[in-house]
Amino acid sequence: MLAYVVPVPVGLALSGILVWHASYAAFSGATTNSGNKWTAGSVNLTNDSGGAPMFQLTNLAPGDSGSRCIAITSTASIATAIKMYTSTANPPANDISPYLNITVEDGTGGSFSSCTGFTPAGATDYTGTLENLTTTRTNYANGIGPWTLTGNPPETKTFRITWTFSATAPDTSQGGTTPNVNFTWEAQSA
Repeated sequence: MLAYVVPVPVGLALSGILVWHASYAAFSGATTNSGNKWTAGSVNLTNDSGGAPMFQLTNLAPGDSGSRCIAITSTASIATAIKMYTSTANPPANDISPYLNITVEDGTGGSFSSCTGFTPAGATDYTGTLENLTTTRTNYANGIGPWTLTGNPPETKTFRITWTFSATAPDTSQGGTTPNVNFTWEAQSA
């Protein structure tokens, strides 16, 4: 009986070696996809003011009004949403911001040097006093807008800001002024 027991383990060992050798000699193939990298998009805005303020007005009388335009250009390589907001220094003692009515419109055409050719895109974006604008629209989260851009630069949007010194401004507003107001347009990726 011993003669029959030995050949079985030896046979199993030999078949294992043959299977190992057969799998070692199998065909193989591989493919590689190289050169992968990721590049972040960019967001950038400029305006055509050349650094000059939009408004430097003096000797206002009740009922006076005017407007200025500014073209904001995006060179963002990704879709963005633009909003407009303000910041100011401390208000002066005789602040006339409550008596200046402001309207903000977005559209096309016009430039910092002239609003000639400005065409509004639709409804007015903001109407209210300068005081309200500078106290309620103070950052991106509560800013006016958004206006969406596709990320196919350059994309330009023109804004017209119209002001009127209230015809009912009280005598106490004589000689008054506003704080220095910064208008900011900010784009964030959509």
